[in-house]
Amino acid sequence: MFTGRGASPANAANLPAMSKSNDDDRQEELDRHQLALVRWQQHAMAGGERVLLIFEGRDAAGKDGAIRTVTEHLSVRNTRVVALPKPSDRDRSLWYFQRYVPRLPAAGELTIFNRSWYNRGGVEPVMGFCTPEQHEAFLRDAPVFESLLVSSGLKLVKLWLDVSKKEQAKRLQERKDDPLKIMKSSPLDAAAQDRWDDYSAARDEMLRRTHTPLAPWVCVRGDRKQAARLNIMRHLVHALAPADLASCIDAPDPDVLFPFEHSALTDGRLER
Repeated sequence: MFTGRGASPANAANLPAMSKSNDDDRQEELDRHQLALVRWQQHAMAGGERVLLIFEGRDAAGKDGAIRTVTEHLSVRNTRVVALPKPSDRDRSLWYFQRYVPRLPAAGELTIFNRSWYNRGGVEPVMGFCTPEQHEAFLRDAPVFESLLVSSGLKLVKLWLDVSKKEQAKRLQERKDDPLKIMKSSPLDAAAQDRWDDYSAARDEMLRRTHTPLAPWVCVRGDRKQAARLNIMRHLVHALAPADLASCIDAPDPDVLFPFEHSALTDGRLER
């Protein structure tokens, strides 16, 4: 049984109904899920597991905050967050996936890609940073590359964080207005809104063609940040942890997090 920083579940059940605020309840729930991730990582490190998490999504969908929440109490030595900069001329001369291979996890390690090789599935074709032929080659090769990784024993989780156009506009404006968020700003921010439909089309094709049984996509509705982060943690525990550990954590809310399926592109679960 997992507990947070506060009272044990048995003691908590005896507290008067009004003794805790909603903030206290949220913190206790967050603590419990983060503790489950710590317990999972202890198990993974002891077993020499290699785990790769891919966080993709629209601009301002909440990837950075979700990653911070997931990693807050994990091992610094065994957890790596990778956010590669703009490729150099040398990088562009490499086999496309070659740039990412040295960052893959070794035994006992967790690597998180904050954007990944899926730049070529979305940003690059929309912004003209790759040719149509390069884009097509990527969509063809990515499932093969990922199948090799998974067949080698690596555990791969791919998360697509979605956000509504209205909420994205609000968050992008906050980056301009809040000096503490200035480092999140990017020259590509303006294109996120101006080329919304292009990004939607690229997302749809990418999800359709790179969602496979060995490396499936899981979609997260990101307008409510706290709900998105909580359900991401739930999914990670259920996808990666032993059954006895996962049984102590609720399953993800399907209204927030769900496995990708083609119908999600048209039934309103993914933003248009």
